[in-house]
Amino acid sequence: MSLKLCVFLLFGLFFSTGVKCQKMAVKSNLLYDATATINAGVEFRLATRWTFDLSGNYNGWTISGNRKWKHWMMQPEARYWFCDRFAGHFLGAHALGGKYNIGNLKNSISFLGTDFSKLTDRRYQGWFIGAGVAYGHSWILSKHWNFEAEIGVGYIYMRYDVYPCAECGTRLAKGRSHHYVGPTKAALNLVYLF
Repeated sequence: MSLKLCVFLLFGLFFSTGVKCQKMAVKSNLLYDATATINAGVEFRLATRWTFDLSGNYNGWTISGNRKWKHWMMQPEARYWFCDRFAGHFLGAHALGGKYNIGNLKNSISFLGTDFSKLTDRRYQGWFIGAGVAYGHSWILSKHWNFEAEIGVGYIYMRYDVYPCAECGTRLAKGRSHHYVGPTKAALNLVYLF
């Protein structure tokens, strides 16, 4: 699914909800902002204690030294609020999917069965899909501003091709897959309500 189609679906969902009398929120994840990843989210009321959140992000940059951290991702989430919508504690169930092109990132990290040190001299290009559950809390800062923290865990299935380095185009392996269980969401959102 292309980035343009995902953006079109996001705006179609936003404008098809009949939002005249409903409280809505737009947000930006400060953790993505810190990595120069363009991101935005929209959240709207479904019922008294239920909301629907849809976030997306895009990073199309090649970092100095030809390091790649290119990706796009969409992440819809249904949220149940324990008290009032957009304030206090909530639980969420989310899905996620996207594409990536990552490589030439020097490190020695191995985490929950995933060996990230392979990114030092290999480039991985592929897609992913997954689902998870999350817990979060939203603090009211003013009439229109909130600050929100959220952490989620779940499962991700990835398909990818492997290349020998960030610049080279000779494929080393085709159609590999990886199963990941662990953190699937981390957010520190600055939220504007209207």
